Amino acid sequence: MLKQLEELERRRAAAKLGGGEKRIAAQHAKGRLTARERLDILLDPGSFEELDMYVEHNCTDFGMADQVIPGDGVVTGSGTINGRLVFVFSQDFTVFGGSLSERHAQKICKIMDMAMKVGAPVIGLNDSGGARIQEGVASLGGYAEVFQRNVLASGVVPQISLIMGPCAGGAVYSPAMTDFIFMVKDSSYMFVTGPDVVKTVTNEVVTQEELGGAITHSTKSGVADLALEDDIDALLRTRQFFDFLPLNNREDAPFRPTSDDPLRIDDSLDTLIPASATKPYDMHELIQKVADDGEFFELQPGHAGNIIIGFARIEGHTVGIVANQPMVLAGCLDIAASKKAGRFVRFCDAFNIPIVTFVDVPGFLPGVAQEYGGIIKHGAKLLFAYAEATVPKITVITRKAYGGAYDVMASKHLRGDLNYAWPTAEIAVMGAKGAVEIIFRQDIGDKDKIAARTAEYEARFANPFVAASKGFIDEVIMPHSTRRRIALGLRKLRTKTLENPWKKHDNIPL
Repeated sequence: MLKQLEELERRRAAAKLGGGEKRIAAQHAKGRLTARERLDILLDPGSFEELDMYVEHNCTDFGMADQVIPGDGVVTGSGTINGRLVFVFSQDFTVFGGSLSERHAQKICKIMDMAMKVGAPVIGLNDSGGARIQEGVASLGGYAEVFQRNVLASGVVPQISLIMGPCAGGAVYSPAMTDFIFMVKDSSYMFVTGPDVVKTVTNEVVTQEELGGAITHSTKSGVADLALEDDIDALLRTRQFFDFLPLNNREDAPFRPTSDDPLRIDDSLDTLIPASATKPYDMHELIQKVADDGEFFELQPGHAGNIIIGFARIEGHTVGIVANQPMVLAGCLDIAASKKAGRFVRFCDAFNIPIVTFVDVPGFLPGVAQEYGGIIKHGAKLLFAYAEATVPKITVITRKAYGGAYDVMASKHLRGDLNYAWPTAEIAVMGAKGAVEIIFRQDIGDKDKIAARTAEYEARFANPFVAASKGFIDEVIMPHSTRRRIALGLRKLRTKTLENPWKKHDNIPL
């Protein structure tokens, strides 16, 4: 018996060593942790239970039969984060550059299948050179098997991808289909074709970082949700983020007790809106003053800054926050903002997370580039997402809500449950100046008449009471009572039931 135990320990030690001390040192020299070190930080101490530690590749071509390393370049298993179950895979760059083989893919698929069976999230730590070339189409088939499971798991269990090294070619499509992507600055990158291919085909010269680095994807493309400082920062932030999410689509997000009174009044909100309708203010201030303990986990802060998305808690329960940001493009909706918020709303709806929307939107961003870029279809994504959502929806209009953008931003007409407005709210087809120039175009040459007409229009429509008189606004509330109103509203809506008509699936305007 002792001999067998010693053999087990020897095999375990060999598997844990991965590609060996030399390659581990090379990984550390790049400022990156190893696959197992990352799991030690991500998961609760002592909670990780590994599966398939001894799996080996089955390739015999190109001398691969002589290069066999147990685990085959990925560490898989389950553990807990703050006591809650999660399934994980962590690619090991020290073993064949983390390249994906048929067996490597099978290991990932196995834990994804288990996660689906028991209803637990999947977190993937990506650090891979791509498909294992020696295996040819078998490795490509492995990718497709993973992709298929990403699709089946979508909307059933949360999926989070951490890009902690290279992720190129076909490898990028698995993270792309997960719910959230976190990247590490100056250490990770994602692209379909690398700089060399780009130069050959288009003659464009670009670095890996410029083409697909964390800053690029968290600002320009919007592919990544966050760009974090280093491996440790990314893993600790993921632990924090995980606490906002439910385990699956049949369970509630975890309740976190708070000493922050849900009915508290914040008088400073009464002076948040500037006297001038053209002067911006920071919507983050409202979000933080409404959220429990001022805690707000913002996603995609560097991309499409004209809209804010993220998670907060109210009375200990997770809520999704969507808010126009007057500090950027006056809070207009554009292509990027519509896609960003639309996908977030759909995630919240899929996982039964109530949505709180703060509205200050003068309309959709005008311009040739927006129209040619398909603002009609992209704007419809956000509209579609709100309209199909059956979770509790509470909307607060703080200032402007003009035109079609008023409809899109969780209006009463899209089955908003509670729609509030501050006294400063202006709900109209458009701003006073534009409206007057259309209605009274014959008076445009007369400045006094136009000024009088504008004042008349503002008095008539630059307030929330016309909409309230039609029942489109449930109540005009004092800004200082916003948290209290939302908290009480969410209490009422906790037992809300609403079902959409049966369908195989919808056809969102992609």
